[in-house]
Amino acid sequence: MSIDKKKVLIAPSILASDFAQLGTEVANVADAGADWIHLDVMDGHFVPNITFGPDAVKAVRGSTTKLFDCHLMISPADPYLEAFAKAGADLITVHAEAGPHLDRSLQAIRALGKKCGVALNPSTPESVLEYVLDKLDLILVMTVNPGFGGQKFIHSQIEKVRRVKAMVGGRPIRIEVDGGIDAETAPLVVRAGADVLVAGSAIFKRPPYEDAIRAIRESLLVRA
Repeated sequence: MSIDKKKVLIAPSILASDFAQLGTEVANVADAGADWIHLDVMDGHFVPNITFGPDAVKAVRGSTTKLFDCHLMISPADPYLEAFAKAGADLITVHAEAGPHLDRSLQAIRALGKKCGVALNPSTPESVLEYVLDKLDLILVMTVNPGFGGQKFIHSQIEKVRRVKAMVGGRPIRIEVDGGIDAETAPLVVRAGADVLVAGSAIFKRPPYEDAIRAIRESLLVRA
């Protein structure tokens, strides 16, 4: 699937959804106006929580044709890239901190025919991206520490988004933010250069989903 640079995209995180109705939740939020579906994969090792694996991704793939934005908070990631690709992930993001050979991981994702991204934890400098920029479709700046939904937005990451934007320059790389994103914080990161907004609690905990997504979009028109 192509990555459109023309607008700010909203990618609801199913981490905040009702797991008992996961396929229905994915379909409903897609119908409500989501641009992408964000899939937070956690292993209880790299982060202190466990969510789901490739079988769950495969199970909900038929619920929508929207781009599946698969965020692997796992270490090591390389042994599982093919499984997530086959399960239906369109874009696979690995953490810069999760393995010793980031360039190799990105090459592996590309070889599977998928878009690739790198995620940065709050304490990780953007300099780790310097020598892999030309292999990237997306950079994910974590605005909370990964592992749990519903955390408070870390304001220091706004400046990191600005620096990442400067590094990207004219390259066709999306800048995504994840953590504490709602109608209050979305304009802050968009002004800094972000163009993909991951929102979990701000959408799934505030139904109807159409209204929650609209509130974020309207906040950008008013404040960004």
